[in-house]
Amino acid sequence: MASVAFGLFDWVDRGEASLAQLYEERLSLVEAADAAGFVGYHLAEHHATPLGMTPSPSVFLAAVAQRTRRIRLGPLVYLLPLYSPLRLIGEICMLDQLSGGRLEVGVGRGVSPYEVGYHGLDPARTRAMFHEALAVIVAGMTSERLTHKGQFYRYDSVPMELEPFQKPYPPLWYATSNLESVEWAASQGMNLAGLGPAETYRKFVDAYRAAWPRHRHDAGRLNAHVATPRIAINRQVVMAETDAEAEEIVRAGHPRWAESFLKLWTEHGDTTYQQRVNLDAALSSETILCGSPARVRGQVARLIETTGVDYVICAFAWGNLTFDQSFRSLRLFTDEVMPSFS
Repeated sequence: MASVAFGLFDWVDRGEASLAQLYEERLSLVEAADAAGFVGYHLAEHHATPLGMTPSPSVFLAAVAQRTRRIRLGPLVYLLPLYSPLRLIGEICMLDQLSGGRLEVGVGRGVSPYEVGYHGLDPARTRAMFHEALAVIVAGMTSERLTHKGQFYRYDSVPMELEPFQKPYPPLWYATSNLESVEWAASQGMNLAGLGPAETYRKFVDAYRAAWPRHRHDAGRLNAHVATPRIAINRQVVMAETDAEAEEIVRAGHPRWAESFLKLWTEHGDTTYQQRVNLDAALSSETILCGSPARVRGQVARLIETTGVDYVICAFAWGNLTFDQSFRSLRLFTDEVMPSFS
C-alpha cells in the first residue's frame, strides 16, 4: 500500500465536560498520540463559538509542548488578521524554542465572517491583512531588526530579540477549501491541508502538484527550506470493535459537534455550511471514517488512492464522544490501521 503519514487535528470543541476537564483530557490524548508515533498535532483557532475552546492556540500548545517529546505541533491555523504581527512573532519564537523546534505554523485569514466581525474587522479586508501580516512575520523571524511600512502595519527598526529554534523559521502551512487558493499555496511551497469528499479534493492535490514544480526555484518564495511540502486531508475518525458499535457512537456524538459547527452561522440566518454537517452524507462519502479496524483500513486505503495525499490528519475527539471512546479510537487506529500504511 501507499506510504502515508498520520497526524491529529483538534477543534477542542465543547462537550459535556468542564473546561478544565476538557483541556486535561485533550492533553492526555496528545500524550498518547506522541507515544504512538503520530507526526503532528494540529489545532484549530475559533472565537465566540463552542466549536473552539482554544481561541489562543499558543497558550494550549505551550502546554502540549511540555507534555510531549516527539510529535510536531502547531496551529491550523493562526488567524493572522486577529493578531499584532509583532506579538505573534514573539509567540511563534517562544513556542518553537519551548518545543525544541517542533512547531509547524499554519496561517490563514479565517473562514467565518462572524468570528472576525466580532473583533471589529471587515471580512472584505482580511485577505489583504493576511498577506501583509505574513510578510511581516517572516521578516521578523529572519531579521535582527524589523522595519515595515504597509497599509495595515508599520514598524520602524524594532529589535528582534527572540528567534525561532528552526532556521530560518518553522515550516508554514495553509488550509483552504478554495481551489483558487491552491496555486498561491503551491507557488510558496506551503504545506497544504484541506477537507471534503475525496473525489473533490483530488482536484486540489492535482492542482498543487502541477503548480509546485514550476515555482520551487523562485527567488524569495516562502517555505523554501521545506524540501517536499506535505499535502494533507482532515478526517473525523471513530473506531470500535464492530462497525455497528462505531456507527452508534458517531450518531450519539455528532449532533453536539454539528450544533457547535453551525452555531454562529445559524444565529445569523446563514445556511452556507448546512450540508457540511449532514451525517448520512458524511458517512456515505467517508468524510467521517467510521467502523471496525478492517473497515477503516479500507476507508483509509480508498482515501489515499482517490486523493493522492501523503498525510492524513485525524480528529478522534469531537462532539459528545467521551474520552474513553476517543482514546479507544486512537489506540485501534494506531495498532490496527497505521501499520498497513507505514
